[in-house]
Amino acid sequence: MLPKRILFALVTLASIASAPLAVAAGGPAACDALGAPSTFEQTVVKSATMIPADAAKKTPAYCEVQAVVSPAENSAIHVTYRLPENWNGKMLGLGGGGWAGNEKIEPATPGLTAGYATAQTNGGHDVDNVWETAWSVNPAAVTDFSHRAIHVMTDVGKAVVAKYYGRAQSQAYFQGCSTGGRQGLMEVQRYPKDYDGVISGAPVYTLTTQTMSLVRNQTFAHADHGFTEAQLAELHRAALAACDGKDGLADGIVTDPRACQFDPAVLQCKDKEGDGHCLSPSQVKAARAVYAGTKNSRGETVSYPLSRGSELSWARFIATGSAATPENWLKGPAGAGLGGLRPLVFGDASFDLAAFNPDRDYATVRKSAFAAEYEAKDPDISAFVKGGGKLLLYHGWDDPGPSALGTIEYVSQVQKVTGPKVDALDSSVRLFLLPGVYHCAGGPGADRFDSVGALDKWVTQGQAPATLLATRTDAALSRPLCVYPALPRYKGSGDPKLAESFTCK
Repeated sequence: MLPKRILFALVTLASIASAPLAVAAGGPAACDALGAPSTFEQTVVKSATMIPADAAKKTPAYCEVQAVVSPAENSAIHVTYRLPENWNGKMLGLGGGGWAGNEKIEPATPGLTAGYATAQTNGGHDVDNVWETAWSVNPAAVTDFSHRAIHVMTDVGKAVVAKYYGRAQSQAYFQGCSTGGRQGLMEVQRYPKDYDGVISGAPVYTLTTQTMSLVRNQTFAHADHGFTEAQLAELHRAALAACDGKDGLADGIVTDPRACQFDPAVLQCKDKEGDGHCLSPSQVKAARAVYAGTKNSRGETVSYPLSRGSELSWARFIATGSAATPENWLKGPAGAGLGGLRPLVFGDASFDLAAFNPDRDYATVRKSAFAAEYEAKDPDISAFVKGGGKLLLYHGWDDPGPSALGTIEYVSQVQKVTGPKVDALDSSVRLFLLPGVYHCAGGPGADRFDSVGALDKWVTQGQAPATLLATRTDAALSRPLCVYPALPRYKGSGDPKLAESFTCK
């Protein structure tokens, strides 16, 4: 799940570089007309305003429409559409993060700059705290956030686009990471006709992938009150020493964490006190546990392994420093947002999250009615693929929240279930793994790439992406992103900071 400090940067990791093809349409009069009463079914338009171009923000002039859609009793889905003057004829839906929606301008800016009409929603509730789930007392809000809000946002958005520009969009795409990634998969599975192409990054597509910090926090809470920053830094250094060079280059990035079996026991203190850098026996045990992941007695994965090399990212989602407080278990990242969901997933509003037992409680969560409505785990996406849809998935290897292993697992299931029902599934579904990248963005790896441009070329020209060029925000590094199961490997010569020095193997 996504920390609040990077919520509003969910989709800015994709620098949308494709030049827009302007279409003459829209303008102030057309924008005003969007505010007329009863213009759109089940929708009340709150405002329709022309926003001038802003050179500082790099945004074109656009018409901003804010509305509330009520497809069912007690449902109030807030939507925001931004319709650029330099429209390229296409629409781009954007996802939220954590347990919240996102209608901020920042995620929409790259799309607007490229000429896309953008669509966003609050997900059916106005709480923007990514860990807050008290809104789930409203059954309509549960359905909205689970799947209905994005679908309704899309349907109404297409009607708004057609009225404003005088014609329908030529293509519609969806882009999201984390919760936005789950929303993208939900569109592919439940509403396969909504979008021509979907970008799903680091998807929290099941409650397991979204709430693993619940179990990980238990592990750290019993490790002599957690790890200090110095100890995590030392653990990271030792992991890199053991794992980094296995891809042919020691560059601070572990290309494939599965290829290394680094044992943190090498850092165990020689005496009980230690020096603040070595690890106590219980800390060694905890590190081994999170590297291995957690399964219950039935062999079900309750928490995927944390990657060796990802240690500096752990504190983003896990209370590594000390045992979580009762308040954090209920409202903060320690409880993974499950505090307000306890009546729905455990059938008990007073359930003690700190006492979660994988053997006793895991099945209760996964078999709950909430999970059935919320999870986007269906591997049969044949309707989407047969309709010409393209699905581009990506995941950072060093993600301390939802694991890349979970996304690999889902793609494998799609290949097994959907593969026999369609022709050449690989031409419609592709996964890219990002070495050294944290949750959606950040980390030592290259985390910025033009996912929308690649998807657009895939849909409009039939060119399935073989590799994608990724860079870092500081432009200090570039790498090729490879179609899974291939990963980048250093050629043995050339500038190790440049993508051209790597090949996919």
